[in-house]
Amino acid sequence: MRGNSCRQQQVRNTTSLREQGIERGGKTMSGEGDIKLLGMVVSPFVVRVRMALHMKGVSYEYIEQDLFNKSEILLRSNPVNKKVPVLIHGGKPISESLVIVQYADEVWSGKGASILPADPHERAVARFWAAYVDDKLFPAYIGIMKAATEEARAEKAKEALVGLASLEEAFTQSSKGKPFFAGDSVGYLDLAVGCNLFWLEAIRKMFGVTFFDVGKTPLLAAWAERFAGTEMAREVVPDADSAVVFAKKLQARFGSNTSAK
Repeated sequence: MRGNSCRQQQVRNTTSLREQGIERGGKTMSGEGDIKLLGMVVSPFVVRVRMALHMKGVSYEYIEQDLFNKSEILLRSNPVNKKVPVLIHGGKPISESLVIVQYADEVWSGKGASILPADPHERAVARFWAAYVDDKLFPAYIGIMKAATEEARAEKAKEALVGLASLEEAFTQSSKGKPFFAGDSVGYLDLAVGCNLFWLEAIRKMFGVTFFDVGKTPLLAAWAERFAGTEMAREVVPDADSAVVFAKKLQARFGSNTSAK
């Protein structure tokens, strides 16, 4: 991430993002009221929030953060974890991507599409599996990238594939034969999983690990293609190459012994 004297970039429109090579598209750039999003373009958790705001049709000011030199606004807005994403609404910060998604769905309930299921049980199930994704899938694929040996990488890949087998069953139960976890259209769990797709493709390019295998998880493989083809994903989700570039920068900075293909 490039830093300026303040070590942060304030991005106010799609054109400037494209000129800087930071991001693909996105239509919710200018401020609607007093809404700011602190993020990093290559963070899957930030992508999750941006997709949710896109679904709700909420405009906001996006402020890119520097992972290695955190801005005053980030430290002030999230003093506990000091991480992105942070949504600032009316001067009040909200942290953690799943919390922000739920907040957006409630606060802007009259705008755009509903994200969480209306049924309390279905909502609870979606929240369970979203937490599962963050607890199991994300650490596994980051572990693949950080692994110092082929044996360690293979073990992390195995963990990820076991987790995806469970997620395949969750898709069967949640989708009820329809295209998405939420049914006919994208919902909460689709966002929770879908924000990781560009990183999963980046890991495949770097290390040859295929996550959504047609032979092992055919439903998830088909879902991933449908999700990637949605207008929202095309507008908001970065391409895998940006994640590859960022991953290699991390490896170089922290002296990783991992070897990428």
